[in-house]
Amino acid sequence: MLELQHISFTAEENGSKKEILKDINLKVEERFVAITGPNGSGKSTLAKMIAGIITPTEGKIFLDGEDITDLSITEKAKRGVSFAFQQPVRFKGLTVKDLISLAAGKNLKVNEVCNILSEVGLCAKDYVNRELNGSLSGGELKRIEIAMIMARGTRLSIFDEPEAGIDLWSFNNLIRVFEKMYKDIQGSILIISHQERILNIADKVIVIADGQVKSEGSRKEVLPELLGKSAACKTLTDKME
Repeated sequence: MLELQHISFTAEENGSKKEILKDINLKVEERFVAITGPNGSGKSTLAKMIAGIITPTEGKIFLDGEDITDLSITEKAKRGVSFAFQQPVRFKGLTVKDLISLAAGKNLKVNEVCNILSEVGLCAKDYVNRELNGSLSGGELKRIEIAMIMARGTRLSIFDEPEAGIDLWSFNNLIRVFEKMYKDIQGSILIISHQERILNIADKVIVIADGQVKSEGSRKEVLPELLGKSAACKTLTDKME
């Protein structure tokens, strides 16, 4: 379980201080949790803080009871936290097989990498020896990054706006990957997203605005108010049918 206690974060902007997060208190114990809210509300800052890229100004972060507040991103990764950026990093000279093997912590055989790539809907023979460079599209990189996280098998997987910068076809495939990941995951998935289709497969939805938690609960509880009651009710009905 992930627990945030009285988390606040103040940043320096143009010589003055700006409060980005204000006394955030959250518990994440469900398998699939989505955090949403307006642009600039502090969602990505919160995700980076949980991952260890940013340290909170105040408050504590616990993972399964252990205080991980001041741990680096490397130390948090060793504790079982994975983080996927909005824009996946490209590594010239590094192949997809190299990346998946690094994530798994061992030198995987080609058939093992192929099995993982198949999980995210990629034809393995076309990708296993491809370099992580400009020849790959944003959607392909997103799925390779998800494959990397699946190979790690961590307790907490964080995705910061995974739909950013990809086309509709890639987004539809991304949704299918997350739906499959939801069925197979042993830990928790935490996704920062504006997309209704992602919110609709979450066990819990958290709304952040102005650096504060405005509401949280199941999608049935939160989405009617967030999306408009009539539209949300139709979406939820379709989802349950």
